[in-house]
This record gives sequence, C-alpha cells and structure tokens, in this order.
Amino acid sequence: MKTKILLFCLTLFALAGCESLLDVKPQSSITEETYFSNEGDFEPYLTGIYPSMRTLVSNVTYGTERGEELVSALNSRFGTAWNQILSPTTGALNYNDWYKAIGNCNLLLAKIEPFTFPAAPDTRKRIVAETYCLRAWFYFHLARIIGDAPLMLDAVVDENVPLLPRSPVADVFRQVNKDIDTALVIYRSMTGFRPQDIPSRYRFSYASAQSLKADVKMWTAKVLAGGDADLQAAIAAIDEVEKAGLTLQTEFKNVTGMRAGANTEVLLAAYYHRDELSAATMFVNALPYETGVQGALNLDSIPFCRTSGNGQGAYQISPLSRSLFKSASDKRIPFTWITERQASGPKISWITKYPGTRYADDRVADNDFLMYRLADIFLLKAEAYAALGQTTPAVTYLEKVRLRAGTGPYAGATDKLALEREILDERGRELFFENKRWYDLVRFHKGGTLDIYNYIPNLRGKTTPLFWPINTTVMANNDKIKQTEGY
Repeated sequence: MKTKILLFCLTLFALAGCESLLDVKPQSSITEETYFSNEGDFEPYLTGIYPSMRTLVSNVTYGTERGEELVSALNSRFGTAWNQILSPTTGALNYNDWYKAIGNCNLLLAKIEPFTFPAAPDTRKRIVAETYCLRAWFYFHLARIIGDAPLMLDAVVDENVPLLPRSPVADVFRQVNKDIDTALVIYRSMTGFRPQDIPSRYRFSYASAQSLKADVKMWTAKVLAGGDADLQAAIAAIDEVEKAGLTLQTEFKNVTGMRAGANTEVLLAAYYHRDELSAATMFVNALPYETGVQGALNLDSIPFCRTSGNGQGAYQISPLSRSLFKSASDKRIPFTWITERQASGPKISWITKYPGTRYADDRVADNDFLMYRLADIFLLKAEAYAALGQTTPAVTYLEKVRLRAGTGPYAGATDKLALEREILDERGRELFFENKRWYDLVRFHKGGTLDIYNYIPNLRGKTTPLFWPINTTVMANNDKIKQTEGY
C-alpha cells in the first residue's frame, strides 16, 4: 500500500504537565524541512506520537470484540469482528494509522541523529529510547492483528513512499525485539540509572519497556513457537520489572479508580481528559444512560450517565465472563459489573470497571486506559512458569493476584494443562475489559490450553482465521501486498 504518511503536517502537541500528558493543544502544521531546527523541537514531536498509541490501544475491535467478554446491552455496537464474519470487504484492516505512527517514529529517529544535546545528553537518550519503544509497540500491536506486515524502517522525507510487501511475521518480531533491546540499552546508559525510576506512567520507561518485552516474548513463545528460550526471556524481563518496586493496590477499586500518575500498580497508561472522549470510546459504550435504567431498584449503584452522549449503553459483561468469577467472595466483582435489578427481576449486567468521574453536570468516562500494570505482569510470569512446567513459582505468582482478590490460595489441580487454564481464567477475571482478552485467548489457543473455536460462542461452527484480512483498498494500492492466509 502506498501509505499516506502525513510526515509533513503532523499535528504537534505541547506537554501540559506530567499528569495530563495527552491534555494537549494542537500547534501549527510545519514541514519537517523547517521544523527540526533545534533540540527543543524533538520533545513536542515525541509527545505528539503518543496519541496514536492511545487511539490504537483503546480500540475495542482488536483486543476485545472477538473474545467472549461482551454481549449487547441497550444498543448494539458490535460489527463483523464480534460476529466473526470477517472478509476482505467486511471488517478488514486498513493499517494506515499504524504506518502514520511508525513513519513519525522513523522521522524522529532520523532527524535527531545530528543533534548531540550537549547540555542535556540524557534528554536525547530518553527521547530516542521512548521512540524505539513506541515503534516496537506499533509493530507488535499490528503483528498480533494481521501477522505478516510491511517493515518500514526508513524515514520518508518526500512523496516517494515505498511500496513494500508484507514481511514474514518472524522478521517483524525480530525488529520489535531489536527496537526494545536498543531502548533498554539506552535507558541503562543514562546518568544515575535506576530500574525503579518511572518519570511518567504516561510514557515509556525502563520498567514499561521491560513489560512490553515480556508481553512480546510470551506471544512469540506460544504463537510463533519460540518455546522455552522465549519463556525464559519473558521471565527475565519481568524480573527487571519487579525491580521497579511497584505494589498492587490494596483495594481493587483503586486499580482503575485512581489516575495512573499516583497509582503504585501502573507501569504504563494512556491519559484521557473529559473533553477528549467520543462515542467511539469503549468506556463510553460501556456506561448506561439514565433513561435506559429508569426504574432500577439499585439505581444508585449503577454508574449511569444523564445523557446518551456520555454513556451509550452498548456493552454488558457476557454470561461466560461472569461465570469465570467462581467465588462469591471475589472482591473484584462489584468493580467489574453490577446487575441492574428491576421489579420484574434482573436485567442488564453493566460494566463498572471504568466508571469515569461524576462531575456536576454528568458522569464522564475519563478513566486512564491501563496498558501495563503489576497484576498483569504477575500473571504473565505465572503463565511463563506454567508453560515451562515449573508449578511452584507459577502458583506463587498466580496467588499474588488471588490474594488481593480475596479468593484464597489456589487449591486446584497442578498438572500443566489445568494450571494454564486456571491462569487464563484468572486473567479473564483480573483483566476483564482491559482490551487484552482476545490476545490472551489466541496465545493460549496456540499454546494448546484451549480450543478457541469451541470456547468463543461466536466462533463455534466457523473457520474464520484468527488474524484479520487486509482491506481490498490496501491491496489495490499496492500489488506487492498478499492477502492474509485463509481469506
């Protein structure tokens, strides 16, 4: 595809404080030929790339819809992904947004090369390290969706955008790992480096880069048959994450209820300001609107919005996801969903995980979007140990999460298959509606823990491939692009 990378008119953003990284105002559009004229130009340019990550990571289509977590509530927002009827003309991927972001990373890396930052060399190192992390994340996110993907690594500085074929997914992940490792080396070279330093939870740091590495290694271990070597690499990365000294929130309600900047459990998050939301945001779709829940006997406990603009009432937790919460004493339940009770009986099970903020005029779904947090990392480590057949440490890390949930020590079977299934179920409970479930299910399916085609209701009886098809428009613009296998 002749990707339309808008390198000459990137909307730049000015950092408006650590707590509101993405609460930013657009500046004038400037060409790259005149913009990168001094060292001060690179920080706002880097800041302007982060909104692309936020947009992609919070898109429910790729991380959640194809899983089992959601069913319709008052209004259906589900399309072809949820119905598992993808085709080159229906629900197919146009990866333009990914390559715009990747192109911006490439340009920054190219343009910063001659600048030495003599007065602040660590600033330059941090900017470069973050940019490598961002590029790695964009490719990782894309490769989990379509597998093979074009590898664009050079900056495009004119209208001659190269037409690239899809590179084998193994090559894509080789580059992802290279970018992460490059970033980690740079972080370690900074003056006074300490693994516990997290300048901002809204930007990549050494600890969140290691979290990304662990996530990548778990995917390649199971989906790409990387085996024990990748599992051990994931464990080693998590060892580094643990050096950051983060702690689980004592109360589960604070996991999403607190802003990431002050949250001791969060490694990386995307910031949302109340005025940055739209009807397309997954949190907005999860909250009900007042007229839709009128008459509820437990109305005061339902996180409804006064207007349908702030709460779309589209999603509710599915019966299958509710069934994962086997213990009634699970402290996560009230902060995961609440069942609306009408005089006629139970009705809709509303998602309460991201309740937003209740302002004077209305409730607004402006919670930070969590990308990596400690409980997620603990469960990844449990998964890695279980896959290696190391039962004792697997149970140890599983129980770190269970302890906070109040569900007690794990007393189930400890054979490899049973323990892996329990870890998958625990991720379903702990990380519900955090846009990770589809990727988890694919990973455990490829690892042999469950048959995704039997487990997900809308996949039963279908042969829809697990990766997305490429949009026909993309293929029409680039004859080097081949369609995803199975379409």
